[in-house]
Amino acid sequence: MLKVYIVDDEPFARDELKYLLSRSKQVNILGESSSVRSAAKEIPELMPDLVFLDIELAGDSGLNLAKQLESLEPSPAIVFATAYDEYAVRAFDLNAVDYVLKPFDEERIQKTLDKVKKIREIENKTIPFHPSIKNDRNGKIAVSVDERIVLISLTDILYLESFEGKTTIKAVKQEYTVSDALVLLEKKLSHNQFLRVHRSYIVNMDYIAEIEPWFNSTYNLILKDGSKVPVSRTYVKDMKNFLGI
Repeated sequence: MLKVYIVDDEPFARDELKYLLSRSKQVNILGESSSVRSAAKEIPELMPDLVFLDIELAGDSGLNLAKQLESLEPSPAIVFATAYDEYAVRAFDLNAVDYVLKPFDEERIQKTLDKVKKIREIENKTIPFHPSIKNDRNGKIAVSVDERIVLISLTDILYLESFEGKTTIKAVKQEYTVSDALVLLEKKLSHNQFLRVHRSYIVNMDYIAEIEPWFNSTYNLILKDGSKVPVSRTYVKDMKNFLGI
């Protein structure tokens, strides 16, 4: 079932769209909103797969909301649902998966759902990957842990994760939580071995076992220990260049 959220300032339009979506029996409508402000608050909390978004909203534009939603990890697929066709080019510049015009047609809405479903099926297929990345540095990184200085071999680090102002270093046999910002630790890491793949993650590319396409042009890196590290759309190009794919 696709998790759907609807943003439209016309109650009748929301009710019509909800009715057509419910008839498909393919969606779970998580919520709805009449404004960009309330939608921007609720969508990150509900994490829908798909947002039906009107463009001309009272006092604001759905295009602005679409730009905000791009920063979510993972970001939802966007379908612009509007009475105006002049925004189509700008909408697809924001990576919208579809653009439907009012008044809504049941067959057209079904085609949109089929399109989103097909995209999800393709992106959810796991692609095995066997990298042959060589590391030209066999050093260590010094970090402060509980008032102690700990030396960690770079070759033992699987990934680093930033959360609430601290950084967790996931090593083969142990985890370390340090107060150093991820950006500072990044400067100490080998650029031939480590790569930032997300605003909150740096991964040791030597430990990649598979690359799993995810929703909305993002990926998951599956590491040799089974861990999953997300790759956001911002860093997909860097990852592909690094791996030569």
